[in-house]
Amino acid sequence: MDCPKCSGEMELVYYSRIEVDRCKDCGGLWFQPEELRRLRDDVWMADYVIDTGDKSVGKKANAIKDYHCPICGDSMLHENDKHQKHITYESCPNGHGTYLDSGELTDLVKKTFWDKFKRQR
Repeated sequence: MDCPKCSGEMELVYYSRIEVDRCKDCGGLWFQPEELRRLRDDVWMADYVIDTGDKSVGKKANAIKDYHCPICGDSMLHENDKHQKHITYESCPNGHGTYLDSGELTDLVKKTFWDKFKRQR
């Protein structure tokens, strides 16, 4: 599978029996349905092991708005996290998966008091 954002090669990374696709170029992460939810519930070291990309590269990649699901080819939907509105991620409209730019998983699992005051991107 190629990265939906930069078309780089994806590699498989594992954490606690969860398999995630990570882009070798931009560090973006592709989660199959339920993988992201399971990682959010068990955050100990998941972000450190899986989200190894450069956060500044992720911020630049987040500006890319027109790209497609690597499984079905449909345009990805842009969504804000329910609990941390400043985090925007992309998901397949047909439920094939969710894509997070590098740095977003770390931000997602490490909630702070100040996250309540961060503005939506």
